[in-house]
Amino acid sequence: MTQNVKLGKSDVIINPIGLGANAVGGHNIYPNLDEEVGKSLVQTGIENGLDFIDTAYGYGNGRSEELIGQVLTSMGNRSDVVLATKAAQTVIDGEAGVNNSPTFLKEAVDDSLKRLQTDYIDLFYIHFPDEKTPKDEAVGALKELKDAGKIRAIGISNFSPEQVKEANKDGYVDVLQGHYNLLKRDAETDYFPYTLDNHITFIPYFPFASGILAGKYSVNSTFEDFRSDMPHYQGDQFKQILAKVDQLKQLASDKNTEVAHIVLAWYLKHNAIDAVIPGAKRPEQVINNLRALDVTLTDNEFSIISELFAK
Repeated sequence: MTQNVKLGKSDVIINPIGLGANAVGGHNIYPNLDEEVGKSLVQTGIENGLDFIDTAYGYGNGRSEELIGQVLTSMGNRSDVVLATKAAQTVIDGEAGVNNSPTFLKEAVDDSLKRLQTDYIDLFYIHFPDEKTPKDEAVGALKELKDAGKIRAIGISNFSPEQVKEANKDGYVDVLQGHYNLLKRDAETDYFPYTLDNHITFIPYFPFASGILAGKYSVNSTFEDFRSDMPHYQGDQFKQILAKVDQLKQLASDKNTEVAHIVLAWYLKHNAIDAVIPGAKRPEQVINNLRALDVTLTDNEFSIISELFAK
């Protein structure tokens, strides 16, 4: 069983498998979401040992935060849960934009607090960088909110390597969230040396690459959602990835577990990664993801998987 981990230099401690909550109220991401099922995802996870929930204003323009706030209020266990949320997106006169100004970020935190029905946020991220705000100024505003007790840890997401360094000029950044999985590994050279040296937790998003790494698709699978536009869901590339995933099935069988658990265990064995936030659309998927905590990979198994997906 993997032990709890600390986020960056903060005092926030979590179970390293959380819930990416974009299917909780994220109507702009997934059509036909059932909000009651979304709330059930959160409640079921918490009842089964999950204590880290990752949401954002961008998931349903605040709706995900509202639903999560409703669940935590009804359960009455806010202090047992680590809430992460994010902001940066704006809509002005119908035009979508991104804002990292200190004024905007402080208002965004206050708005998130209301939607989440809480008086503090455990981890607050700048979701996307804007083009004009100095990144250390943006993070400085979050440091003021941290000093005021409104947030407990400072995160940034989707920042370039140069922007990460600018944002962390004063050493305030606790967490970097970025796109990383077995199919997309440039973070190993672009980010990990810096985050390790600066005690910044790296949390990958898309750990299953939208499902293909979870071992649930075959060459006959078809997709009518956003995956239909992704290169790794097309033609020969799709087949080659599935062939690699198939090679993980024997290892999963030997360990009496599933491919998805092997993949999550591989991330958690990585010295640069402290936590993962797989998404879920059904309560049983949340419980199933937590089973990855029972999987231990040897150094040799870790290396074999690394090399398999490096080709």
